[in-house]
Amino acid sequence: MISNGMKLACAGVLVIGAGTAIAGSDDMVASSAETTKPLKAGVKAPNPTLLNLEGKKTDLTSIAGDKPTVLIFYRGGWCPYCNRHLSELAKIEGDLMEMGYQMVAVSPDTPAELNKSVEKNSLKYKLFSDSSAEAAKQFGIAFKVEESLVTKYKNDYKIDLEAASGQKHHILPVPSVFIIKKGMIVYSYSNPDYRVRLKGDEVLAAAKAAM
Repeated sequence: MISNGMKLACAGVLVIGAGTAIAGSDDMVASSAETTKPLKAGVKAPNPTLLNLEGKKTDLTSIAGDKPTVLIFYRGGWCPYCNRHLSELAKIEGDLMEMGYQMVAVSPDTPAELNKSVEKNSLKYKLFSDSSAEAAKQFGIAFKVEESLVTKYKNDYKIDLEAASGQKHHILPVPSVFIIKKGMIVYSYSNPDYRVRLKGDEVLAAAKAAM
């Protein structure tokens, strides 16, 4: 069964709040997950620079090539919800490939951390590093984690956001799914509640609907 969240995303209505972004040089970074403004279906996909598993620069256009692409944004290999989602999506990769799609996933993790996720979750689809948060910013899903939460993560849960990304920006992406065809976003789903993810069958249904 397709969730209400997925139906809203197909209609171009995203599950987000109506806040404002932080002003200044990082004006593409929201002050919270609830106030992000993800790109909607029907607009041209950005072409951010990313790092592959070897740490070499590439860009989204090169990654996508001429294949319809299911683009997953996740918080990082330190997030158990993300790891479960990555593993679930691995089960539908074959079905997506049969429909002509490729699937790639992006997080703020460094290439070294990405390699750990590939091994831990036995992934075959490609992971890319957005440690600079430029991709998250351009897709409208970047937000700054409150300093108190950064400290709590590190002290209480032994999660070091700076070590994971190699950066001190404390920016995370709202977990999101975009489907890109011929350089255009044809499907967009984003939920500020990091515990809520599209199920594998919902991703498949969205991909089928976008064909």
